[in-house]
Amino acid sequence: MNKIKILLAEDEASLGMIVKESLETRSFIVFHAENGEEALEIYEKENVDILVLDVMMPLKDGFTLAKEIRLENKQIPIIFLTAKSQTSDVLEGFSHGGNDYLKKPFSMEELIVRIKSLLSRTEIKTNTDAIKIGEYLFNYTKQTLLFLEEKEQLTSREAELLLHLHQKKNEVLDRTFILNKLWGNDDFFNARSMDVFISKLRKKLKNDTNIKIINVRGFGYKLIC
Repeated sequence: MNKIKILLAEDEASLGMIVKESLETRSFIVFHAENGEEALEIYEKENVDILVLDVMMPLKDGFTLAKEIRLENKQIPIIFLTAKSQTSDVLEGFSHGGNDYLKKPFSMEELIVRIKSLLSRTEIKTNTDAIKIGEYLFNYTKQTLLFLEEKEQLTSREAELLLHLHQKKNEVLDRTFILNKLWGNDDFFNARSMDVFISKLRKKLKNDTNIKIINVRGFGYKLIC
């Protein structure tokens, strides 16, 4: 089995080395960059499987780097590392294509769980390029929704959430399950973040009035179409 290749962008040299060595002891291959420009060079040369990006870096910050990479690669998983914890910061990270967000300080065990969880999701390949949701055509790979001639671009997190809703169509998608799978845990902060994403999906599916995402209080969400 091929080893997982990780691009780690962390400008604090000592922390970067600790994380790199810890991951390598667990059989990952790690390329460490100390700024955004160096990270971009490594990304362009190495066929890495996942990006772990510090938000605050010299030359090019993590959000800018992720935004540039997302222009040509919609699928590679991205985890942001940051000391920031405001809701606006987290949502900004997701808006730039981030799949997950880990606050410093963090444990190596938590980082590894997040890495493995994101990589397992990228293995979903079957029947995801032409999913019929009411009058919409959902392309999970390209992260798009097509209604007649109108195309809507989804973020990575929106596409992931919609795919899981569709897989449980007309059944309840368990709130705790999806929070742990997509956000890493089911705390209050992440629950509020998920509510925001559900609201965004409702707006993007509004052209078909037969489609509804209903809140089943205390249990989760149900996609009806």
